Amino acid sequence: MPIPEFHTLMLPMLECIADGKEYSVKEITELLANKFQLTQEDRNKLLPSGQQYYFENRMGWARTHLKKAGLIDSSKRAFVKITGRGLDLLKEKPKEINVKYLKRYPEFIEFITPHKDENADDETVEAIEHQTPEEMLEKSYQQIRNILATDILEKVMNLTPTRFEKLVVELLVKMGYGGSIKDAGKAMGKVGDEGIDGIIKEDKLGLDIIYIQAKRWKPESVIGRPELHKFVGALAGQGAKKGIFITTSSFTKDAIEYQPKNETKIVLIDGEQLAQYMIDHNLGVSISNTYELKRLDNDYFE
Repeated sequence: MPIPEFHTLMLPMLECIADGKEYSVKEITELLANKFQLTQEDRNKLLPSGQQYYFENRMGWARTHLKKAGLIDSSKRAFVKITGRGLDLLKEKPKEINVKYLKRYPEFIEFITPHKDENADDETVEAIEHQTPEEMLEKSYQQIRNILATDILEKVMNLTPTRFEKLVVELLVKMGYGGSIKDAGKAMGKVGDEGIDGIIKEDKLGLDIIYIQAKRWKPESVIGRPELHKFVGALAGQGAKKGIFITTSSFTKDAIEYQPKNETKIVLIDGEQLAQYMIDHNLGVSISNTYELKRLDNDYFE
């Protein structure tokens, strides 16, 4: 079952504590996870940042919304209790509690529009009602990142073949292979290299060598299995067992599913992955802005 959006959790959460007793956040989380029949895999699903679980994040914002509307209260850390206002709301037997429903409470309006933005468009309002702030931030971040990746590929496509081969080796060094550019790898790209564009040490000690094939192809020129057969043959000619095939385009399904029958291992990196790796390892990009997300330190106040 898909993880419910945070506003979908508000009514069930209020109903869970309708008896007026104090409940720990952990207890409520377990109750609602069971109610929505979430598997352990569902509960372990992380936000793109990898810093927080989707379900816990949405539970947290559901509690925040209920608290800001005065429907629940917390007398001590990680515990909640329904208020008189919350009990009165349940008597109305609502089918759902959402952001629009909570706008009846002045305190909540103050919370949802802290700067009294009268010009917020419908799309922004809808996003607030259906996504947590972290999810909106993550989505915006991914959009910016995808645009940057497209720009990177356009720049890479304008490089000379030799410069592209050197870029590939430099990226692999930044990813932890070898050590320095001087010691770890070198671009070959010479006549008689048997289709090998570069080599790089697998580790700083140079215990093994990885051979590189780099294809600066246009996006519409998809790489198929025959190209991989040639690469595996080139590896065999070098007596090599490991290779990385990197392209600015993409691979066919047959190419992706191809596994050499001998002990040779090859890794495929397409244009999209190449750009994402360059972003991750700060190659060809620079930091524009840095935002720190901070959360309350309850230990300090206790």
